[in-house]
Amino acid sequence: MAISLQLCQFNVPQFPAEKGLFPRPKPYVLRCSAAGEAAPLDGKEFRHNFMRRNDYNRRGFGHQDETLDRMNHEYAGGGIIKKLKENGKQQTWGEVTVKLAEAHGICWGVERAVRIAYEARKQFPTQNIWLNNEIIHNPTVNQRLQEMGVRTLPVKEGKKQFDLIGKGDVVVLSAFGAPLEEMKLLTQKNVDIVDTTCPWVSKVWHTVEKHKKEEYTSIIHGKYAHEETVATASFAGSYIIVENMEEATYVCDYILGGGLDGSSSTKEAFLKKFKFAISKGFDPDKDLEKVGIANQTTMLKRDTENIGKLVESIMMRKYGVGNITKHFKSFNTICNGAQERQDATHKLADDEELDLILVVGGWNSSNTLSLQVIDRPGAWNSFILD
Repeated sequence: MAISLQLCQFNVPQFPAEKGLFPRPKPYVLRCSAAGEAAPLDGKEFRHNFMRRNDYNRRGFGHQDETLDRMNHEYAGGGIIKKLKENGKQQTWGEVTVKLAEAHGICWGVERAVRIAYEARKQFPTQNIWLNNEIIHNPTVNQRLQEMGVRTLPVKEGKKQFDLIGKGDVVVLSAFGAPLEEMKLLTQKNVDIVDTTCPWVSKVWHTVEKHKKEEYTSIIHGKYAHEETVATASFAGSYIIVENMEEATYVCDYILGGGLDGSSSTKEAFLKKFKFAISKGFDPDKDLEKVGIANQTTMLKRDTENIGKLVESIMMRKYGVGNITKHFKSFNTICNGAQERQDATHKLADDEELDLILVVGGWNSSNTLSLQVIDRPGAWNSFILD
């Protein structure tokens, strides 16, 4: 029997009793709005000024080596991973052979976020420290930070309790980033801001800002309630969020007026279907004439690419090949770290000797779930250890 380990984020020493019995939190959507409906915020300019504040830090506090040693001790994966690395990423115990994926463990962006959060605790030993979201989606890491006195802002009736943040407190922005409205709110408080936003997430923000500047609607491949996607949408102008190919096909069918399968959605049905996943005042009859593709960085690479190809082909079909650049834009915003782990898992799935793939990571992590669905068609599914 042969199995393989694909480590996503951190090793968690807990085992589910049965496949499929993973609790799921009730999703909620956090949308912030300023009273009085002020003029639209220039996201690029605002964030530029936000990052120049004297109380802002995104590089850490000079304790990198010490902090990384501590993290390696706490999250290195134990003796099994060490043994696998020493033996060419493969080891046999009795009748079981275990293989380690070529790309495994935490990516640079996650390592950076957790490291800076650890350093913040050392830098501010007595202050209250708040996280705007879970630092990453991994129960072990978030529990460890809680034990260190780093608390995640509670949510009540769909709203984060920013009133709990007091003068002199420290606010850590998670690896997923923060919506513009949250950043604006924090500027009104006398707090230190520690920003661990993954640079790959920031790259997506730049993409949707380009769409906004050129009056393209951003089609964002992601989960509308995910913290990263909420933040990305706040930098966009007009946007619609699609989670999968089925929803992307629905949008494309509307663009063609039923041209894909002959069934056309009404405007009312369209707006009802995407009521939580569109920008305010979204009008599919006008806002789908010029579109650009962006994504939540941990979504499955092949799905984002296929959605982009579908939308591009539909815009060509409607407006003509010669006019495609006037109606469609696409940039590569897929995270390198996520892509490397997805590619490594695809390679494992092609190994005919494997009976099972174990994906070790947070059960509520989009990154982990993207790896979990990669398998050999008609053979086996991978399994998450939380």
